[in-house]
Amino acid sequence: MKPEFEERFRLLEDGARSEVNRKFVSSIFYVVAQSVRDAGQRLLASGESRTAEEFLTGLVSALEDGQFVEAPVDRPGRYRIVRGRAETALWLERIFRNRIDIEDPVEAACRIVMSPEAMTVLANEDVGIHLLKAVELKRKSEALGDIRRVIEDVNATEYGLQRVLQAHPWIFGGNFLGAEVRRRLVPGDEIDIPLIRSDGSLHVVELKKAMGAHAIVKRHRGAWVPTAAVHDAAAQAINYLVGLDEDRLRIRSELGIEVRRSSALVLIGHPAIHPEIPEETICEVLRTFNSHMSRVEVLTYKELIDSAERVLGYDVDPANL
Repeated sequence: MKPEFEERFRLLEDGARSEVNRKFVSSIFYVVAQSVRDAGQRLLASGESRTAEEFLTGLVSALEDGQFVEAPVDRPGRYRIVRGRAETALWLERIFRNRIDIEDPVEAACRIVMSPEAMTVLANEDVGIHLLKAVELKRKSEALGDIRRVIEDVNATEYGLQRVLQAHPWIFGGNFLGAEVRRRLVPGDEIDIPLIRSDGSLHVVELKKAMGAHAIVKRHRGAWVPTAAVHDAAAQAINYLVGLDEDRLRIRSELGIEVRRSSALVLIGHPAIHPEIPEETICEVLRTFNSHMSRVEVLTYKELIDSAERVLGYDVDPANL
């Protein structure tokens, strides 16, 4: 606030401290102390016996409700604190974090508790949770449409693909808690998208071009096989895992990330770059390749999108829903 800026840095005036600012701080302290006094007097008047710990718990709860203060439109200059909102917001945050994939559970919980209409719906937990899941499903379907548009763009770069996928780690499946912020865990190696599994281990996602990729399968001695581009991408992912294994003690000590059980996913190409080859054939070639790998899996971007659509329960393009 402006008074804080003026008092702390003293850039706008010289001489004595501001009396206006002093009174401002004094009035805030007085209001808080008055609230403590009133809470204590109500407990004494009720005749109920409370321990000091119980009194402190009730006081903290009342103060936390203050962050959800209302300014009623019909009462200018007056404010209202509704008791229990902080507890409700905490409950909603835990629901969002543990049962529903919402990017900012704290912000979403605060917004809902400040809306009487939303709270009326959430008064019934089953109805409320189903409603929230429907909203989240809609948000994911819209995001899936944006991701598909980037993937199907022949001019999309690896950086563009990384940016859109990293913003939506849920697309990689429900086994991940989210994306790790730090991408350079080993000197000289920068992981495209580092994901954290539910058991705390690391999962490496290596991104190559989608529609702009070179051929990913070819005919060799009468059979379809992965091209050198696929082998090179898988080898790059393997090298990342080797580096993580060799530096696992330092990474666990300094960053708290378990990399010993790390795995990797390579996303490369799209069946549309091979219009002359059936999509089932391309998928079968990569499945055969993956069956001979222990910690690295190779998928096309279309397989990733198709898997996300199945998880969301869509049989058609979500953009048309």
